[in-house]
Amino acid sequence: MKVKFLTVISILLLWMPMSGRAQVQPYLGLDELPDLSLSLPVPPDTLDPAFAVDVMRFYWGKQQRLDPERAAIASRDAIWQLDTLIRIFSELFGYPLSRKDTPEIYTLLERGVATIELVRIKPKAFFARKRPFERLGESLLVESERPGLTGEGSYPSGHSIRGWAIALVMAEINPDAAVALCARAGMYGESRVIAGAHWQSDVDVSPRAAAMGYARLQTSEEYRKQVARAKAEFRRLSRGRD
Repeated sequence: MKVKFLTVISILLLWMPMSGRAQVQPYLGLDELPDLSLSLPVPPDTLDPAFAVDVMRFYWGKQQRLDPERAAIASRDAIWQLDTLIRIFSELFGYPLSRKDTPEIYTLLERGVATIELVRIKPKAFFARKRPFERLGESLLVESERPGLTGEGSYPSGHSIRGWAIALVMAEINPDAAVALCARAGMYGESRVIAGAHWQSDVDVSPRAAAMGYARLQTSEEYRKQVARAKAEFRRLSRGRD
């Protein structure tokens, strides 16, 4: 009974918006999305050889912080706010995106990401994995993240899921940018290892988690209608550049 109570509390805490994040209505609710605690592999424990890889990758990431350029990218990637996420990926999308100038695409991204990212909630609460900086007693690249991350499950990586979510939705609107978007999503996940916020295995499973959320998102009629509006807006953008 105590375990069940703690799991419920963990889910409620994960459901609460992070500081500075506006409330957004997702296309689907938490219970309409796949329960990834039933399908993701169990994260490696301390006796698993894969955990040794996780530890080595943590110290590899810490070494990467000595590169000012890569550390700056990882620091920017740590910012949770949607506008920052959109700015990062719009560089690969090929067009600047904003609520004012591209409202249909912005709405699709805002609500699409808000939907897909929900898949992190149940497995984080279920596996309750300690983050590397907690288990190893180490520093974070962005120390201001510590209060919000401490005690929150590490597996899977929420930031990485968001990176893959926005890449997948953007690629649906602009398929020509898909390769670049997905490459940046991979780099975005790597940033979480460099930041010290996640184990490599947390990041590695996140594309699978995002893909399952994205697949279920396709069943939303409201989402499909917004995709049509966003594609029409993108065609207008493309004609304006020609």
